Amino acid sequence: MTMASSTDSVTVLTGMYAAEAEYLAAGGPDEASFDLLAPFFSPDVVLHQADGLPYGGPWRGHDGMRRFFVVMGEVWESFDMVEQEFLATGETAVVLTQVRARARTTGRELSFPVLQAITVRDGRIAEVRPFYWDTQAIADACTAPAPAD
Repeated sequence: MTMASSTDSVTVLTGMYAAEAEYLAAGGPDEASFDLLAPFFSPDVVLHQADGLPYGGPWRGHDGMRRFFVVMGEVWESFDMVEQEFLATGETAVVLTQVRARARTTGRELSFPVLQAITVRDGRIAEVRPFYWDTQAIADACTAPAPAD
């Protein structure tokens, strides 16, 4: 473990989160270019989302990440990363994020933590594994109730 690689991982991640905020502020997938985010992700990046989420499953490469942001925009009206803590050792970083979000379909608001294990290689994010405290609560908040018979 070297301090330089830990610092580099945090630098890459803070840069990506800043670019993501700029991307979302510019209108997200419908308005902004994914080119703001692409430099932070390896061309073969893999994002593993829990299957129980409305955006669950693996998302691969830049095209997969672009599609992921489109789906996130369809699911969430707002998704604010209120507070973040970083721990990095070499290529591995762990980010604890407190999220405040509003589901687009139901209007329900949630606050929840997300812990992400992130691999940074050659100055780019190569793999992301987010862990949610309660995927069922998130899925429920994003799902409109079935119409009564």
